[in-house]
Amino acid sequence: MLGSQRRTHILETLRREGQALASALARELDVSEDTIRRDMRDMAAAGLLRRVHGGALPVVPDLPDLTARRGVENEAKAALGARAAALVQPGQMVFLDGGTTTAAIARHLPRDMPLVVATHSPTIAAEFEHHAMVEVVLIGGRLYKHSMVCVGARAITAIDAIRPDIFFLGVTAVHPRLGLTTGDFEEAAVKRHILGASARTYVAVTEEKLDAISPCRIAPLDALAGLIVPHGIEAERLAPYREAGAVVMA
Repeated sequence: MLGSQRRTHILETLRREGQALASALARELDVSEDTIRRDMRDMAAAGLLRRVHGGALPVVPDLPDLTARRGVENEAKAALGARAAALVQPGQMVFLDGGTTTAAIARHLPRDMPLVVATHSPTIAAEFEHHAMVEVVLIGGRLYKHSMVCVGARAITAIDAIRPDIFFLGVTAVHPRLGLTTGDFEEAAVKRHILGASARTYVAVTEEKLDAISPCRIAPLDALAGLIVPHGIEAERLAPYREAGAVVMA
């Protein structure tokens, strides 16, 4: 097998499994572990993967702060926001996570729809300044400025007092085997707590977040009522998510 074929296989294994073990790949490809380790070393130098003892993990991209992410808002996020907002019914309590995709959901909620919107993000709360029919419940706590959401014990205690009908969860990565992940341990804990308090949870993600992994796990895919993805993604790429128990809304 050519070196380029081995490296393609390593990347495919990382995408599918979330990790690549040198010993397993050596047996599978009938080459020495030294050959696989050399491939991984070269791929790590090229920024294609992250070397760890015994193998490799996917590269975890640096997540820009909220201000930077606002600068790259696009039509895909707007389309996802419209589709997600269409799931909301008058009179419901909706919990909106922080983030730019969730902000797109907020902007597509009709101004004449009576709702209770709970959020632990002051920037999301501000989206409803001119929604006369929306009552906003702002969850407090320590402000995690990177994502502009409140975290910690105070936030969790306040979440215990509500039971949202729908939670629109924001994530930084989705993987068919490793589920929903984000970049901060404490933020992941709060997201998990909101999910547990809510009747239904949806995640709307842009395409680059699929087949990716961030350091802190939130929940498995089968905890969701729906995974909302952009139109036009190949059915073959989405099949592993459906096999993992996700209701994929493509």
